[in-house]
Amino acid sequence: MSDEPGVTRTLIESVRGLRYPDLTAEAREVARHCVLDFLGVALAGSREPLVDILVDVLVRPESGEAAGLIGRNERATAPTAALVNGAAGHALDFDDTHALMMGHPTVPVLPALLALCEREPVRGDALLTALVAGIELECRLAAVIGARHYDVGFHSTATLGTFGAAAACAHLLGLEERQWAHAIGLAGTQAAGLKAAFGTMTKPFHAGHAAAAGLVAADLARRGFTSTADVVEVPQGFAQTHAGDRPDGAAFERLAGRFLIRDTLFKYHAACYLTHAAIEAARQLREEHAIDAASVESVEVTVAPGLLGVCNIAEPHTGLEGKFSLRATTALALLGVDTADLGTYSDARMADPPLVRLRDRVRIVTQSGLASTRAHVAVRSAGRNLDAEADTGTPAADLTKQRARLRGKFDALVTPVLGQQQAAKLALAALTIDESPAAASLLGLARPQ
Repeated sequence: MSDEPGVTRTLIESVRGLRYPDLTAEAREVARHCVLDFLGVALAGSREPLVDILVDVLVRPESGEAAGLIGRNERATAPTAALVNGAAGHALDFDDTHALMMGHPTVPVLPALLALCEREPVRGDALLTALVAGIELECRLAAVIGARHYDVGFHSTATLGTFGAAAACAHLLGLEERQWAHAIGLAGTQAAGLKAAFGTMTKPFHAGHAAAAGLVAADLARRGFTSTADVVEVPQGFAQTHAGDRPDGAAFERLAGRFLIRDTLFKYHAACYLTHAAIEAARQLREEHAIDAASVESVEVTVAPGLLGVCNIAEPHTGLEGKFSLRATTALALLGVDTADLGTYSDARMADPPLVRLRDRVRIVTQSGLASTRAHVAVRSAGRNLDAEADTGTPAADLTKQRARLRGKFDALVTPVLGQQQAAKLALAALTIDESPAAASLLGLARPQ
């Protein structure tokens, strides 16, 4: 490899030498939150029909035994387990997100690591460090290639997440520098996923595919499989084909000394994160002004133009489509429906006449320069003009409060699957994972007894 580091090599070197003592206290705590939250949403997601289909099509014909499935008693090969667990973790679109990545950072990375943990002895602190390494690399890659990658239609969780999974597995396996480069090259050539699939089962499949592809990339590179060593910046490489431009190497300087995992955002509404600001503003109006939904004459939701290609399904007919409908989620909030309840996003709810009537009074407008995590909601109701704004793009300042809030979310999701006692044991194991001598113990607790 050249002595002059290119973009790919700089990405690798930003995380390859990362060790647990290097992590700040805040980075460790947020990483624990990521583990807890992923396990919660994956356990709830394991009951979704898309997971049943994946098990029928992929798991049962393989008869693999290497790795377990979250929330289920079946076992699979390591790549298939990573795929199914990743899809389960994204099935409800309730998992964490990251504004810089413009995607979901944990769901493509952690399932790959958990599959490795059952194959090789791994300490909990090593798992946590590898998770941070994967998230740091995928977020830095997002900064290097810019927003155009997402704007033209690529799903960053699927594409950048493949790099994150490969980096995390390379870190956990202790690959050498050249092996790292080949693992990242293999990730780049497998990275795929289109935003056109939002609102369908394919979006969660993206996350699982990224986890499996990243795991395979690291395993192949470990055995000597070769690939492009400068896949990000090389002509016809990832940046040129997936973002249409040269990578911005100056981004590394802007991000130096930071742990980007600290900026992870967690969901408290079970819908696309870009609907959350509108939900919050609509809830505020309902609570402060005692709005009667039947008296609402019109609703105007102002958002950034980029949201139109993500969560603007005008007339959702399925629960999955409802998660990507600004009109439907705003109407749900104004009706006082619990947008954190998984049962809210059903086909029957989307056809409910009061919801449909209010949804059809919602108009979406855009404002250039508005952050994607901000929304303004204006309601005309009973002769009153009411409005509110919300911004859901700021990471929690108080991590103790965030931990408590995530624990409440976890309990609500996991108790119906595992029962109260086992849910409590799993939560404790997740929040103390870096003290565990065996990271694989998480998967043992994440299955029905």
